[in-house]
Amino acid sequence: MRFPADRFPTYQIFLTAVLALVVIAALAPFWIRLLKSRGIGQNVRVDGPQGHLLKEGTPTMGGVLILSTVVLTFLLMRRVDKLTAIAMATMIACGLLGLLDDASKVLRERSLGLEARHKLLMLGGISIAVGLMAVNYSGLSTDVAVPLTKLSLPMGRFAWHLKLGGLALIVPWIYLIFLYILVAGTANTVNLTDGLDGLAAGTVTIVMLAYAGIAFRQGHLGLALFAAAIGGACIGFLWYNSYPADIFMGDTGAIGLGGAVAAMAMVTKTELLLVVIGGIYVIEGLSVIIQILVFRLTGKRVFKMAPIHHHFEMLGWSETKVMIRFWIVTGVLAGAGFALYFISAK
Repeated sequence: MRFPADRFPTYQIFLTAVLALVVIAALAPFWIRLLKSRGIGQNVRVDGPQGHLLKEGTPTMGGVLILSTVVLTFLLMRRVDKLTAIAMATMIACGLLGLLDDASKVLRERSLGLEARHKLLMLGGISIAVGLMAVNYSGLSTDVAVPLTKLSLPMGRFAWHLKLGGLALIVPWIYLIFLYILVAGTANTVNLTDGLDGLAAGTVTIVMLAYAGIAFRQGHLGLALFAAAIGGACIGFLWYNSYPADIFMGDTGAIGLGGAVAAMAMVTKTELLLVVIGGIYVIEGLSVIIQILVFRLTGKRVFKMAPIHHHFEMLGWSETKVMIRFWIVTGVLAGAGFALYFISAK
């Protein structure tokens, strides 16, 4: 039975997170056994840290359970409003792309799945579809707010206005390009972060707590519950994903959750603040870009291994130490972004 609309909102948010946590914690053992019986396990890169070779065969595709739990929990708590539909559709679409990637790895029995250009192409299709839905279905503004100022970037100024039969369609192509960068960048960098046990799940939990607060402050209870469901599901998943992991979320989870993070930035109109709130993903992504560029130009490496969490592993830090310290960094950045939002909203 759902709560009456907007009654006891803070209790609903808390209950949603707890319910998602309990559901995934209860179902995970059955999912792990099913994956083991089907022989669906992780294929580890041979050129990665040597300690990770022990993880070969650990059940993967835990993201299927995470995303399913989020959707189920939300639907038990509340009807889907327009903005939440956009966020949920983005998460599911990105999750399905990740599922294709995971399935490709399992079938080919190798650590590489879909080719990068194919994933980027499909993420482009997802971004365009979601952007058109957001503008034409939910009436989302195409202006992008600049933090700490009253300025906004009018990215829908040069939109195309099309008529398809009796349907009028607005195509804000500049904003769609921006959304592609936002969605593809976040999905891929969250996926990069998913290289250590518990790292991606923990950072997404923290980032989603910040977005739950922002959505609640804006009066979007549906979005706050959606973010809470993701946070709760990730905490429940951490029980089995913490070092040494019994299960990995796989690309299904990492790309799906990355899409959800990008979608929350989009529907709360905090797109540029995502650089701070999700700053840990920016750091991870930049470490790979810097490593590749510098190596191609000079033949030397800036980091012992990229993404940067592997650099610290190579320095002798344990997986647990890297994970916890990256969680702390994420908490500081998410808190800073949350504070910046409140300052900008005044």
